[in-house]
Order: sequence, then C-alpha cells, then structure tokens
Amino acid sequence: MENKKQLSPALKTVVGVQFLFVAFGATVLVPLLVGLDPSTALFTAGIGTLIFHLVTKGKVPIFLGSSFAFIAPIVKATELYGLPGTLSGLVAVGAVYFVMSALVKWQGVNLIKRLFPPVVIGPVIMLIGLSLAGTGVSMASEDWLLAIIALVTAIVVSMYAKGLLKLIPIFAGIIVGFAVAAILGRVDFSGVAAAPWLGLPQFVKPE
Repeated sequence: MENKKQLSPALKTVVGVQFLFVAFGATVLVPLLVGLDPSTALFTAGIGTLIFHLVTKGKVPIFLGSSFAFIAPIVKATELYGLPGTLSGLVAVGAVYFVMSALVKWQGVNLIKRLFPPVVIGPVIMLIGLSLAGTGVSMASEDWLLAIIALVTAIVVSMYAKGLLKLIPIFAGIIVGFAVAAILGRVDFSGVAAAPWLGLPQFVKPE
C-alpha cells in the first residue's frame, strides 16, 4: 500500500490502463470460449467488483473478471445440460463459495491453508496455465509476426526498461503490436463500425 501512495496520478493512470487491457481481454475471452454473452460477463464483473470494493473498503486494487479455471467444466456442462442448467450449477457453486467465505471469516485464513496447501495450489495453477497454452498458440497462429513482435516487446520492456516503462510491459507490447499492424495494413475497423453503440446484457434464467 505504501508503493501505491507513492505513485503520481499520471503513473496510476498509465498502470491502470494497462490493467484495463489485461482484465478486459480475459473477461471477454472466457465467455466467448464457453458460449456466454460477453456483455453479460462485463456487466456482472463490474457489479461484482463494486461489491468487492465496498466490502473491503477499497484496500485491494483489483478487478474481478472471468476465470479461466472454469472453462472446461462450463463447456462440458453446457453440452450436457444446456446453458440454463449450467447457470444453475454456477449459482450452486456461488453458494458453496459463500459458505467457504463465511468459514474463512470465522476460522481465519489458516483454514484455507490447511485445506489447500502449496502442494495442491501449485499444480492447479500450473494446470491452468498449461490448459491456456493451446488457446494462446491458436490465437498467435492467426498472425505469427505480430504475435512475436508483441511478445518480444513485452519481454524486452520487462527486462531492460527503466522507470515508468518498466511497469507497463504488456501495455507496451499492445501498443507496438498495434502500430506494426496498422503500418502493415492489418487493422480492420469494419467490425467496430458495424457494432451497435449500446449493447445490453443478454440474461438467461437458470433452470
């Protein structure tokens, strides 16, 4: 928290924009992969984030977006029970999460440490990352040149940049990659032009 207070307003804005790109991409990509409505995901993520900050009194600067950990079970559940049935399952999972949160509030964080020691958490995090590798390669294969340029830019900035630039390697990769794409004529705004100015979330009733 001390580092947060030392950041200037301009620096906070730049770092916040980088986090926006990171969080927005994940929040939109997950519903697209599992067949849900991205507008609904953004709306509920925003509501959840506001509630989180009200409960924690703004102590943790974080955005609650979509989780890649649930992609496989949501896809399988949708195939077996359809979207309404899957949403019922997600409501049940939310209820379990609420109960676990109450237990942690009652017993303290050591309860989670006993139930999920590092030997359990480590492999789970590794499996999530490995399960996303295929998605990353598939998206990069659409244009290997731009993907490599953006990746190399982010790595170089992260390792060798100084000051403000060192804090925004992902943002730098996005900017450089987009600039190269624009120069090569690979930027197409037709989808943006055809999209409606306002889009409402498409809610589905759980069954």
